[in-house]
Amino acid sequence: MMDFVLEAWVSSSIERAKAGWMLGEGERWKPGDKLKLLFAGYNGTRNMGSDVRVEEMLRQIRHILGAERVDFSVMSQNFDFSRGYFEGTKQVHLPDIFPPFLANEVPKHDGVVACEGSMFKSKFANALTTMMIGSLGIAAAQNKLSVGYGAEAGHMDPLVAKMCGRYCKSSFVITRNEESRGVLRELGVPTELGTDTAWTFEPRSPEYGQSVLKKVGWDGRTPVLVVCPINPFEWPVKASVAKYAVRTLTGAYKDSHYRTVYFHNSGPAAEQAYQKYWTAIANAVDAFRKKKNVFVILAATERLDARPARRISEKLGGVPVLTSDEYNMYELVSVLRACHMMASSRYHGIVTSMPGLVPSAGITMDERIRNLMRERGHQDLLMTVDDPELEGKLLVALEKLSCEGEAIAAGIAQTVVKNLKVMARMGVYFEEEVQRRYPEFETRRGEWSWEDYLPPMSTGLRELVAAYS
Repeated sequence: MMDFVLEAWVSSSIERAKAGWMLGEGERWKPGDKLKLLFAGYNGTRNMGSDVRVEEMLRQIRHILGAERVDFSVMSQNFDFSRGYFEGTKQVHLPDIFPPFLANEVPKHDGVVACEGSMFKSKFANALTTMMIGSLGIAAAQNKLSVGYGAEAGHMDPLVAKMCGRYCKSSFVITRNEESRGVLRELGVPTELGTDTAWTFEPRSPEYGQSVLKKVGWDGRTPVLVVCPINPFEWPVKASVAKYAVRTLTGAYKDSHYRTVYFHNSGPAAEQAYQKYWTAIANAVDAFRKKKNVFVILAATERLDARPARRISEKLGGVPVLTSDEYNMYELVSVLRACHMMASSRYHGIVTSMPGLVPSAGITMDERIRNLMRERGHQDLLMTVDDPELEGKLLVALEKLSCEGEAIAAGIAQTVVKNLKVMARMGVYFEEEVQRRYPEFETRRGEWSWEDYLPPMSTGLRELVAAYS
């Protein structure tokens, strides 16, 4: 019921913005003004993947349009968790009850760039998708720039899908894969094919990651296996005023409470599936380390992941757990790239480790890791979170990582370079969309190579491009 209220509330905000614009309310960008863009996403929660994506969007788009000609703002749900991120960008607070915020904040800008990877799907939370649609829809209703950047689309509940088709048909969405384009194409939303934006992210030095591993017990020689677990069965998150009232009055629903009026999926079936998942991972890792000499760590790249990580750690006798609460995104990615093997249910755990050529296997709950592994040609390293044979399949995958790491790394390198080129093409699409919306906005002149449409790349990435381009 609360999801319906949010959806209706946002829809009415878009309709009011459209009517107001037609009646002459608001201001359109004028030549000589800085282009003010609002980056709408799931930031300020210490979700490493979400923050890394947005960091690189900001760097890329600022590089393409010119830092002196733009003024960027980014949403954050908690300034303490996003402090030190997004250099040169104003952070604005996104409240849990967000419709009034969108109605007030979006019109202050000349456009919106929607940042969330899982932009159009009901798998995680209808509220999040509603917020994305609202951000894009209000901007489009005022004939402003309205771009989804590096988006993924999957199954949406009927009302959310209807909202997307109605209010995003004047937006422009660059998707991470063809499957997402197909979903949006059926809804009449204009798209082009792109990729994720985390490929250019530069963490702290390799020495930093190595020093953290040594601090938690690594001897500097033994191969390091990092495992990035999640709780795949606590989704979707749904808003419930009734549960919130009971929680406030009696303390019930403590374990499933996310924040304010939002609650995770819960119940005996979800808990049983979750226990099977993390137990299978723990058993496979334990069997693997009895065969191979490896140093095992758990990495929680999202704050919520600390819970499954600690359960697995306890099952394995207390192996180190590193969390995004303790380490910021620059530090945590450095640690991931200092490892020698990875098994991850976090998409961005895999993506951010790939420029470091870390051989990885994926345990997926949706299409994101599946699409990535297919692109790499590593379907044999892919498992699903609810597979009854997960334990045995993961053990086989870990042995492949150990024995075939060099060949796997070569496939990873080729995929990284391919995605860098696709990310550059996204920059071209974005520049063209700015020119379409604002023909008077002055863009760069002359001939540019594909690398010029990326943010400045590290030496390591440039060496990968030279070797695998």
